[in-house]
Amino acid sequence: MLWTALLLGLAGSFHCIGMCGPIAFIIPVDRTSKAKMFYQTFLYNFGRLLSYSLIGLLFGFIGKGLYLAGFQQRLSVLMGVIMIAAIVIPISIFNKYNFSKTLYKIIGKVKSKLGFYLSKKSNKALFLIGFFNGFLPCGLVYMALIGSISTGNALQGSLYMALFGLGTIPMMSAAVLLGNFVSISFRSKIQKVIPIFVVVIGLLFILRGLGLGIPYISPSDAKLQLSNNPTECITVENND
Repeated sequence: MLWTALLLGLAGSFHCIGMCGPIAFIIPVDRTSKAKMFYQTFLYNFGRLLSYSLIGLLFGFIGKGLYLAGFQQRLSVLMGVIMIAAIVIPISIFNKYNFSKTLYKIIGKVKSKLGFYLSKKSNKALFLIGFFNGFLPCGLVYMALIGSISTGNALQGSLYMALFGLGTIPMMSAAVLLGNFVSISFRSKIQKVIPIFVVVIGLLFILRGLGLGIPYISPSDAKLQLSNNPTECITVENND
């Protein structure tokens, strides 16, 4: 299901333009040289990919813990249900419980670092702007993190988030290079489609966990366990 990360990034990149676009629009790239401008845009995106990968590594490790605790392939079902619930349940309920309150101090420090490096004009600053940008709270990133947990593997969780970030690169690069090129009305239309897309991804995770024997979409339980634990497959072959 790693391919769903790329699709989520591609489809959700219009959401990224709305959330992180204001940062991308003012990134201090050197516009006197196209070569420098493209290289510095690469550094910004590389910073984002690195932070996404690190977060994915952590959440993939959490998923591995849940897998070892006995959730096994049903972890994918659970994550799919959570993903759909996050879309279906009114945002007012989440705001009521304020789940992110404990993260406010960390987020404040991240924003402070972003503000500091946005005032600098260096390759290091461009990379760090992207790096800290990746840690900003974002509903779409949360959905991708749920996907990284469902992999049940730290490295695959990291790869899942890297692919998600890769999917956002075309639009975010365009935001840096071209500025605010997407109209508000078009972004509004895309924003309405994204929740539907997230629900579809959630359903795919549920199907995967059910092990219905559908190739690539819902592999059998045995194949799913081996894909999540390739070392077990090697052990079995050696024992034979």
